[in-house]
Amino acid sequence: MYTIGLDFGTLSVRAMLVEIETGHITAMSVAPYQHGVIDRVLPDSEVNLKADWALQQPQDWLDGLTKVIRDVLVHVADPTQVSGIGIDFTACTILPVAADGLPLCQQDRWRQTPNAWPKLWKHHAAQDQANRITAVAAERNEPWLARYGRIISSEWLLPKGLQILEEDPDLYAEMTLLVEGGDWVVWQLTGRFARNTCAAGFKGLWHKADGYPDAGYLQAVQPDLGDFYETKGWGEMAAPGTAIGPLTPEWAAKLGLPTDVKVGAGIIDAHAGAIGAGVTGDGVLYMAMGTSTCHMLLADHESLCEGISGVVEDGILPGKFGYEAGQAAVGDIFNWFTTYAKQSHEELTEKAARLRPGESGLLALDWWNGCRTPLVDADLSGVILGYSLQTPPEAVYRALIEATALGTRLILDTFAAGNVPVPYS
Repeated sequence: MYTIGLDFGTLSVRAMLVEIETGHITAMSVAPYQHGVIDRVLPDSEVNLKADWALQQPQDWLDGLTKVIRDVLVHVADPTQVSGIGIDFTACTILPVAADGLPLCQQDRWRQTPNAWPKLWKHHAAQDQANRITAVAAERNEPWLARYGRIISSEWLLPKGLQILEEDPDLYAEMTLLVEGGDWVVWQLTGRFARNTCAAGFKGLWHKADGYPDAGYLQAVQPDLGDFYETKGWGEMAAPGTAIGPLTPEWAAKLGLPTDVKVGAGIIDAHAGAIGAGVTGDGVLYMAMGTSTCHMLLADHESLCEGISGVVEDGILPGKFGYEAGQAAVGDIFNWFTTYAKQSHEELTEKAARLRPGESGLLALDWWNGCRTPLVDADLSGVILGYSLQTPPEAVYRALIEATALGTRLILDTFAAGNVPVPYS
């Protein structure tokens, strides 16, 4: 018997076909998104996007999953041997939808409205809203704020929802739900909508015992936001991996799978990676490194750390408190620099490896896409100090590597200061 894992990232979706009994990876496939990250102009339009916008095309997700599942099924003699599909998704990536799940960006009325499109995790144009959400919570001494390091990120559900409300109130009124991309994909495959508790806890301000922030607080932020979690943010809760339903007949036929294949509730990609890496105990740091890096830890207690991205009970594994922090740009930084320097990663790595730590005299700060931990501020920017006319590209590359490493050390120090077990003394 087999299961299929789908990993929806920033630029592509990947599928893995795994033998359930042995864990053997039988086949893998990758499908880049046709539209990639939409950060300049809306597709098939002349609508220019402002700074800090990062959107996606939801049809890319469906086209991608169709391709990669078909690819890996070539390696299965009998499709009835596939019993389930599991999904992880980069978060917080959210989209406004109608009651039937149709994305509003696919309706003629809203195609040229940027707020109707899915906002990718690195959409930072809701920073003003995030600042206000944080400030009002601090003024009111909202107890839940401490679970998120006392700062709410512009990457999360509520700031992005508030941005839609304030910039396009008619669109806000039109949307039935504002949903995570991973939950939307599960909805399409099964016909049933549920919110996975991992994304709801880390990105949506949901708590296992306390639920969501109350209406009084939301109204203090914005009078029309009071019923957000009762309407736009509503949804049945489901733990990651919980069977949401079998494939619909339409999707079963499209993918070449039987209709009894179960689809599990989603999970955030980095958090799924921690499980896949075998992290089950306290004090083991797992880093999911891609365009950004997410740092995951487990503990048997809840500590309120300043500046982290959240602590959620059962957020990664049942019976454990999951902690998250991160660096908002890692792979993005190195891709930017290789383009700028017109040299490959291999060339720059080979040359940079010949340099001793700090030899060039350059000092870099890795905030090219803002600071996620511990300052949680998307408006901050990166720095490189110490340039001279003799500075070669590999020295800059080395300085960026060192900045990334020191950024991770700062995150570990942040956890340690909050009494969370970390892998150093």
